[in-house]
Amino acid sequence: MSKIAVLVDSSSYISPEDLEALNIKQINNPIMMGTQVFHENEDWQTPAEFYEMARTAVTPFTTSQPEIGVFMTAFNELAAAGYTDVIAVVLSSGISGTYSSVQSLAQTMDNIKIHAWDSQIAAAGAGNQAKLAAEMVQAGHDVPEILAALTTIRGTTNVYFAVDDIRHLQRTGRISGGQATLGSLLNIKPMLTFEDGKIIAIGKERAMKRAWKKMIADFTAIHDAATYPLRVAIVDGNHPDLADSWAAELQAAFPDVVVERSIIGPYIGVHTGEKAMGMIWGQDYKSLL
Repeated sequence: MSKIAVLVDSSSYISPEDLEALNIKQINNPIMMGTQVFHENEDWQTPAEFYEMARTAVTPFTTSQPEIGVFMTAFNELAAAGYTDVIAVVLSSGISGTYSSVQSLAQTMDNIKIHAWDSQIAAAGAGNQAKLAAEMVQAGHDVPEILAALTTIRGTTNVYFAVDDIRHLQRTGRISGGQATLGSLLNIKPMLTFEDGKIIAIGKERAMKRAWKKMIADFTAIHDAATYPLRVAIVDGNHPDLADSWAAELQAAFPDVVVERSIIGPYIGVHTGEKAMGMIWGQDYKSLL
């Protein structure tokens, strides 16, 4: 009989309470400053601490995927604990090599079956995919059933986000220099999304308030066309008060939508910068249980 584990990298920003309740194993992503190596959930107690450090850092932060040995150790520990399969839900392959590395590792390990899952997104978008998988494990579903449900939710999941300063995305290579010119003017807030797992610019607004109005307008069309219940996460890079107000406004406008709050933590924040704001939507994963 199979025993299935769910594993994530820390850029999914699942709360510690949900990780424990759903028995999800997490790999903490590395963040570098020159030769110094830090890790999410280990070197900063809160995202605010990271953003404060980033603000004053002489050497900018960069990111790297977790070392393959870290995954190997985690998978070996799961095998030793009696697990036969592990579904590894990771950051989009369009912006990280983690998925490719886990896929390669799956070909070399024979003590546990590794199912690498490309979330094709980040933050709560990946987190909700992992939570769906974990809840389905608890309900007794098998791997093919879980992967089929993940395919469904991934196909409905996307994000709009606006950054305060697009130069972070350009510096870390997550967006092209040509696209970065969208945000070169004073107080212009570039609006971005994911397409084929990669970040693309889709517009620009003068001030975050206008960016939010544009997101609401576009989401209205998505909501009205949806044939399934929706779940939306409002995420912020150290701008919790604004995010709380966005969430309240969205919930008031769309009472039939599940609205939740999450964060843009250090690993993603290296690329998006402080005060980035976003909304991640998709089919409510609870409706697939």
